[in-house]
Amino acid sequence: MFKSLFDSTPAESPAQGGVSLLDRLKAGIQKTRSGLMERIDDAISGRKEIDAGVLEELEYALITADIGTRTTAEILERIRQRVERHLVGDSAELKSLIKQHLLEILEATERPVPHVATPPAVILVVGVNGAGKTTSIGKLTRRLQAEGKSVLLCAADTFRAAAIEQLEVWAQRTGADLIKQQAGSDPSAVAFDAVQAAKARKQDYVIIDTAGRLHTKINLMAELEKMRRTVARVIPDAPHEVLLVLEATTGQNGLAQARKFTETSAVTGIILTKLDGTAKGGVVVAISRELNLPIRYVGVGEQIDDLLPFDPEEFVNSLFD
Repeated sequence: MFKSLFDSTPAESPAQGGVSLLDRLKAGIQKTRSGLMERIDDAISGRKEIDAGVLEELEYALITADIGTRTTAEILERIRQRVERHLVGDSAELKSLIKQHLLEILEATERPVPHVATPPAVILVVGVNGAGKTTSIGKLTRRLQAEGKSVLLCAADTFRAAAIEQLEVWAQRTGADLIKQQAGSDPSAVAFDAVQAAKARKQDYVIIDTAGRLHTKINLMAELEKMRRTVARVIPDAPHEVLLVLEATTGQNGLAQARKFTETSAVTGIILTKLDGTAKGGVVVAISRELNLPIRYVGVGEQIDDLLPFDPEEFVNSLFD
């Protein structure tokens, strides 16, 4: 169950006509589930024994779902060992073995959300251009509000006037407070003002939007570190979360970007967007494994309520059930 930064478990509020979070997750990863399970079924259908041919087809199924070469190799090796010891006898047991391994990886990277004794909790949102940062911030704002929390938004993407306007639209749409300055202003100064304002107004959360930047731009990455130091001057342990927004559709290509952000921005978790638009949703596992970071939220649609808290067990069950 997802925990808030204030160490309380929010009540599940089924949005969209009473549809549960689990049902919405299942619908969101339909493309990945269909592709993966069909290929697994094709690999083992009608086979009396699990031989090299079956393992080769299983490898193709897992790689195609973007689960990653390292994880795929481990799964296949575990299957080989079980087969040699006659511990895998049918397709159901084989699927269970794959499912168990994926769950172990996702659970191994889970991290508790930092507890914030006194609000506001500060969330810094980072990522490359076009990953969906600002939209994810709007959706996250709505989710936190549904949990009874107040949110102040900070428009620290000052490189693009359009970015400030976009966040302003989300502030109006959600009714959240917004701190902004003119385009070209110092992002750290905007963040400083936002955190101070949140303290004065007794807001529960501050969510800071940052400019999209390539991980190769050293000066821009250094600016993120400056923002971290700046907000810490107002609240010593802030930011409490640094969330990296990645597109599920970028697959393995997004890992190089993510590694650099992790090194320079002290990323604590991932928001994975556009999971509903790809058959390569296995990248969830690859990201968790390679970056050793928890997935905090997944985007499974275009609607404002389509950002879901991530739960490893529910995700794996949705893939296989």
